[in-house]
Amino acid sequence: MTFLALDIGNTRLKWAQYASPQPGAALLAQGAEFLENIDKLGDGAWRGLRPPRHVLGCVVAGDAVKRRVQEQMDAWDVVPQWVVSSEDEAGLRNGYDHPTRLGADRWVAMIGAYHRMLAQGAPRPMVVVMVGTAVTVEAIDAEGKFLGGLILPGHGIMLRALESGTAGLHVPTGEVREFPTNTSDALTSGGTYAIAGAVERMVQHVSAHCGAEPKCVMTGGAGWKMAPSMTRPFELVDNLIFDGLLQMAQGRYLPAGQA
Repeated sequence: MTFLALDIGNTRLKWAQYASPQPGAALLAQGAEFLENIDKLGDGAWRGLRPPRHVLGCVVAGDAVKRRVQEQMDAWDVVPQWVVSSEDEAGLRNGYDHPTRLGADRWVAMIGAYHRMLAQGAPRPMVVVMVGTAVTVEAIDAEGKFLGGLILPGHGIMLRALESGTAGLHVPTGEVREFPTNTSDALTSGGTYAIAGAVERMVQHVSAHCGAEPKCVMTGGAGWKMAPSMTRPFELVDNLIFDGLLQMAQGRYLPAGQA
């Protein structure tokens, strides 16, 4: 009963095949492709895979990309499911005004983070940060309710906006400095500290609302760049969306007695 998990972001598709649809299942294969190359998956990286019995995907790139991915599964007798955020799933409750409008990647990552926290000890509030093309900063209380979250531009979007809107500024290759003394460092440091400041403000909100210091988890392709500049201790997790997809798959595909 192999299981294929898909994380389709704004620039890349990441995939992982597991021996079964449940947390802790053995990882059989994994990979990543830029979106412009996904039409080669069926004859490339996926050609040698054991046909999965279940496929569950999280996609933010749009329906056209979703269709292209499904075409790469024509050789398999499987119909993929795509995550749509709901009022509750896998023990997490959705406090969004319109639950189905919450980005699927945000919902799945929070489910993964929440269960990771529960496995490590007593329930506590959380702040979950994804650093990618965009940055999201989510708040969860100790009872598993998503309280709300922030969305802000990632590093690349911030810098390109400055480059296009300000004469003489160019996307830099600078370093993060406490006191930048050149333009490249000033731009890189400004973007980094803008994200760090948004996260710090959310940590303060959660602490005040819940009366307890939250556990902080960070994920996303650019998470490692942000981690050294954070003002609070953060657990850096590589594949939080896959963790969430495994949790959701357990509830969707396994009988209650096997979960």
